[in-house]
Amino acid sequence: MLKGEIRKPIIAGNWKMHKMHLEGVKLVEEIDNSLDKNLDIEVVIIPPFTALRSISTVIKANQMKIKLGAQNMHYMSEGPFTGEISPLMLKALDIEYVIIGHSERREYFDETDELINKKLKKALEVGIKPILCVGEPLRIREIGKQKQYVREQLNNCLEGLNENYVHNIVIAYEPIWAIGTGKTATPEDANFMISFIRQRISKIFSPVISEKIRIQYGGSVKPFSIVPIMVQPEIDGVLVGGASLNAQDFSDIVNYKKKLKNI
Repeated sequence: MLKGEIRKPIIAGNWKMHKMHLEGVKLVEEIDNSLDKNLDIEVVIIPPFTALRSISTVIKANQMKIKLGAQNMHYMSEGPFTGEISPLMLKALDIEYVIIGHSERREYFDETDELINKKLKKALEVGIKPILCVGEPLRIREIGKQKQYVREQLNNCLEGLNENYVHNIVIAYEPIWAIGTGKTATPEDANFMISFIRQRISKIFSPVISEKIRIQYGGSVKPFSIVPIMVQPEIDGVLVGGASLNAQDFSDIVNYKKKLKNI
């Protein structure tokens, strides 16, 4: 069975700490105007918290096909957590996706697998689809322990999750060793690790769930690299960073199927 028959491709743009809310509105309008009108993939924009309300309003007012995501959330619905964002606050803004466990959250804010596990459970509980990020750093890649490292991440992050909701998770494989190191993750590298992740999901849950769950590649995705990535059999989409801040670049990535016709 081909991946397209059971898993709809998903391309998400993570703006990180960029764009004021009015800049964000302008950018999402430019992206929407550039998208293929017969688009058969899921497009998610993930701006900073301060732009969520404005962009949510514009998406609804213009009946855009674009979905909206958040970059993080707390695992409690409310409480004395200064500076944090409740999942219920996100839900109230029609946020459909949330990034959980991004490599930058793990590195700069010391987020552990155990904390990420709590966030995953809460997101699924309130009806927000998590994009779970996993991936190995350079020191692990250099000693050839990438599979063991990612296996442990998956085991810890997915522990105790309700099987009935697991298919709503999107997994993003981030080869941290290839981000800002001068080393390159080839599409084949990514496909190999994503295939391993799918096999692991099959063992943790079931082969049926592993065939349903979508797994993205995240690592310096550009318009010129999207087709070699998306033709890989196990890759269901991409989590885009810097290129999502430019309407033309992001639209070229989303509209990658136009380039497939020329291959």
